[in-house]
Amino acid sequence: MPDPRSNGNLRRPSVAVVGAGFGGVGMAIRLKMAGFEDVTVFERGETVGGVWRANTYPGAACDVPSHLYSFSFARGDRWSRRFAPQEEILAYLERTVDEFGLRPHLRLGTEVSAAAFDEASGRWTLTTDGGEHLADLLVTACGQLTTPAIPAVPGIEDFEGPRFHSADWDHSVELTGRDVAVVGTGASAIQFVPAIAPRTSALTIYQRSAPWILPKNDREYPEWEQRLFGRFPARVAASRLANFAVFEAFTYGFTGSDAVMKPVRAVADLYRKRELADPELRRRATPDYEIGCKRVLITNDWYSTLARPDVELLDEPIERVTADGIVGADGIERPADAIVFGTGFRSHDFVAPMQVRGLGGRELGEVWSREPGAHLGTAVTGFPNMFVLYGPNTNHGAGSVIFTLECQFNQVVDAAERLRDGRLRWLGVRPEAQAAWQAEIDRRSAETVWVTGGCGNWYVDEQGRNTNNWPGPWLEYRRRTRRIDPADYEFVA
Repeated sequence: MPDPRSNGNLRRPSVAVVGAGFGGVGMAIRLKMAGFEDVTVFERGETVGGVWRANTYPGAACDVPSHLYSFSFARGDRWSRRFAPQEEILAYLERTVDEFGLRPHLRLGTEVSAAAFDEASGRWTLTTDGGEHLADLLVTACGQLTTPAIPAVPGIEDFEGPRFHSADWDHSVELTGRDVAVVGTGASAIQFVPAIAPRTSALTIYQRSAPWILPKNDREYPEWEQRLFGRFPARVAASRLANFAVFEAFTYGFTGSDAVMKPVRAVADLYRKRELADPELRRRATPDYEIGCKRVLITNDWYSTLARPDVELLDEPIERVTADGIVGADGIERPADAIVFGTGFRSHDFVAPMQVRGLGGRELGEVWSREPGAHLGTAVTGFPNMFVLYGPNTNHGAGSVIFTLECQFNQVVDAAERLRDGRLRWLGVRPEAQAAWQAEIDRRSAETVWVTGGCGNWYVDEQGRNTNNWPGPWLEYRRRTRRIDPADYEFVA
């Protein structure tokens, strides 16, 4: 019986994409642009958007300029400001889905719980809450920052008020006129704290380590300028190029060039000194590690919020939580009607919440529990016909994740074309290729600020190994991911 996936001499691979954030949406569009129509995108949520659907906390916005935080093949020209708020980014994704005719390929409200590879057929079987689905090629686009991390705080179960993570913001909780405790001072906290502080009765911030802060060069785009973006794409292209160049310079600073980081550090120190007149508050807000070791944050209203008389910043550990508040290291119990966690995500759950089984029944979660890694951050030995978007070592302290994803799209499209043109059953990255890549990552990470900067961050695991960030410039990454290297792969007909 002829293979129904074949047409003449060409095999027509089917593709299953898990996740409908920027990664899943962009991947499906790129595959369609390359002529692959049998593409199905599974999304457990009821709409597309990924983190931009889930994160609806007050003040949620992007910290990458809007023109760079968009696809090169679907450049946004309707942004209201330089750094887009959450609702505009979500609207951009919805609009892009419609413009590229992706709706028929979406399976919204469908969760994939498991995926298993069959070596004999070269196909993946996906187990979903809507039944099984077969696909030749599997792409996981679940992201690194999807599973909230809530620290184990003593006594938290005794607290009688509402408590929630910023990524699961409870909009039914009224914070106006109430005492609110915020745990964490990361990227989400510097956005929602200034947004809620004016309406709370008192706000206490429990900080583990102070973030490095730079002023945010944000502004509104008037209507005439928005029309200009639409009529002259070159204006948008110029903005993308300028912003990319700035971020690319930062990559050299984070990977060892103090000449780059010295002036940036000076700007951050001057900004803090200018904004915080109280020397004790300024001391608490001053980082005790090298700039770039953790994510550098940009905001224009964090320091002014800390200086409010009804806001208190504590830089000592929480001793315990009580029914009505939190006891700090100083032994003082401060009342709290609600607790909000701005404590980040479990960043190593690259394919959460799926169970993925490859050759010989190997489970990807077990493999990565020992040593998360993927060749070029995209392909994993022992898991043929599978690619991970925004996987290990594809993050960075500077740059746009969308740029990284587009680099990875090239890899997946090239693999799909090789499956089709070579009438292959499967292809998989060779163990020696992944081992060489991992050795390179470890070697190049040794002198980066993420490893040497004197902080605890989510880029580096408990063994001191960089599992999340790419330790080089993004132009190099784009060059190396333009297509797959046949020498790195095993091809099985």
